[in-house]
Amino acid sequence: MSRPEHIAPPEIFYNDIEAKKYTENSRIIQIQNDMTLRAMELLALPEDESCFLLDIGCGSGLSGEVLDEEGHIWVGMDISKDMLGMYHDILHTTYVVHPALNDTPTKTDVANSREVEGDLFHQDIGQGLGFRPGTFDGCISISVIQWLCNADSTSHSPYKRLSRFFTTLYTSLTRGARAVFQFYPSNPDQVEMIVSAAMKAGFTGGLVVDYPNSTKAKKYFLCLFAGYRGETDVKVEMPRGLGEELEGEPAKVAYATKRDRGRKGKDGKRRPVKDKEWVKHKKDLNRLRGKEGVPLDSKYTARKRRTKF
Repeated sequence: MSRPEHIAPPEIFYNDIEAKKYTENSRIIQIQNDMTLRAMELLALPEDESCFLLDIGCGSGLSGEVLDEEGHIWVGMDISKDMLGMYHDILHTTYVVHPALNDTPTKTDVANSREVEGDLFHQDIGQGLGFRPGTFDGCISISVIQWLCNADSTSHSPYKRLSRFFTTLYTSLTRGARAVFQFYPSNPDQVEMIVSAAMKAGFTGGLVVDYPNSTKAKKYFLCLFAGYRGETDVKVEMPRGLGEELEGEPAKVAYATKRDRGRKGKDGKRRPVKDKEWVKHKKDLNRLRGKEGVPLDSKYTARKRRTKF
């Protein structure tokens, strides 16, 4: 089976039909959730603190839903208008000047119907990012970066596009922030080209491979550090991949499902995701963001409903 990036450029491959198939596929949704959770682990953000994150290749907001659940504020970008416009009855194109952007307006299709909380922008990352220096506390990207390794036109140089992207991304991150990219390389040359472009842009870090001895479960994560916060942060260690063994002992890090990982309540104890406290927290966030139509709290908040037929 041919890889999608070998069939057509992303803005052409992910047309209305492919975007709908991708967004409604339950298996893809589960994989996207798992990869985003793993990327968040590698991002190592401060606990119980809301951060401002960048989601590269956000698509229709599948990974953004995980960021919402973790209580973070995020901005997403994607090159496919159809992915950004999923679940629209009417696509409305606007010019948006986000506070994080420079003064140049960016044309974008905003996918409001999935109720994602982030601002979505239509952008080719190979042309660089236009955000102000030190804007974001971190960056994640799921299954995107390998698309820059292909020359989709005679004017495209994969290495130059990668260099432009990583250079502008480095500038956009706060000092000491991390960027985590999950990707599917076609060959070792692609891995070398991607890592080389990132290091030349100023990043430190490297490759984290989960389950390196498995054919199906193997996953590649590029974990990058945008400088250091201070002297105490200089000796930061690279995260270990899942399934790695060190001195005969298995790695301690593992995937966690939403049901298992829960969230911490005010009492410090773990609690299940989407309980009454979680729903109230979500409503409070929406009210602070000025969102209209937020339901009022009541004794029925977060109760289980019957299955609708």
